[in-house]
Amino acid sequence: MADYRTHVITSSALGAVYGFASTVMLGFTGIQGALAGVLTGVSGMLPDLDSDSGRPIREVFGLLAAVGPLVLMERLERWGGSRESALLLAVILYVAIRYVASGILQLTCVHRGMFHSLPALVIAAEIAFLAYLNDSQAVRSLMALGVALGFGSHLVLDEIYSVTWNGGRLQLKASAGSAVKVFGPSWPVNFLVFGFALTLGYAVLLDGGFTPTSAHSPAAQSSVAQSPEAGPQAKHDGPSPPLAVPPSPSRAAGRDLSGDLDDRSSNFTEEDEIAVKPAQWQRTRR
Repeated sequence: MADYRTHVITSSALGAVYGFASTVMLGFTGIQGALAGVLTGVSGMLPDLDSDSGRPIREVFGLLAAVGPLVLMERLERWGGSRESALLLAVILYVAIRYVASGILQLTCVHRGMFHSLPALVIAAEIAFLAYLNDSQAVRSLMALGVALGFGSHLVLDEIYSVTWNGGRLQLKASAGSAVKVFGPSWPVNFLVFGFALTLGYAVLLDGGFTPTSAHSPAAQSSVAQSPEAGPQAKHDGPSPPLAVPPSPSRAAGRDLSGDLDDRSSNFTEEDEIAVKPAQWQRTRR
């Protein structure tokens, strides 16, 4: 298998190419491309979380404990309710990853176990998608794909280095096929890993709005109500106001005629009444 230095160089170079391509060719911002490149480089060391040697596991858990809270910072601020609470949660998360999680994995995992597998690659990408909070699903997918690329580069390098030349013939080491695999030797572990991957996959579909039920969720409705495109009508929850029916022409004409008669009667003075009475007497005498 490839050594630790080879994995670091390969994943870092792949991260630089991925970040540059996402900015120049895909239209993402320079900061987004740089962050995606960093995640790609760091993810190239994630399969060695189950390593039984000292230096790789210390450096991998150190990087993961440092990068993890930074990626989760916006979610931590939501959970804590303030910036100070988010910083406190970030410190707690660093200690949990750096010391607690590393100790548990050293006791329960074996090297080249299910951490070196395709389901583990999918789980790492799903966790990256859920951890990185952004309004754009394309940006979240960019980060998740970067994690998958870095993770996959480690698996591919291990398989490449399991092939040797001996006397002009290809020979496979005993570690061949132990990196890019789908199932491990322990079926309870397989069941646990696949169940975790499916659960995270369903969470990605809900959180990313890729299912019909997630579109009607309270979070999705609140985001629609707060969007500028929705306008004030999207925030109206009560019954719709009755429509104003325009009056018919005949009614409008009747109202105008009655209004004219009222105006004329109000302007009818006593002098007009005296002028009218002789005319009425003459018609009576005839």
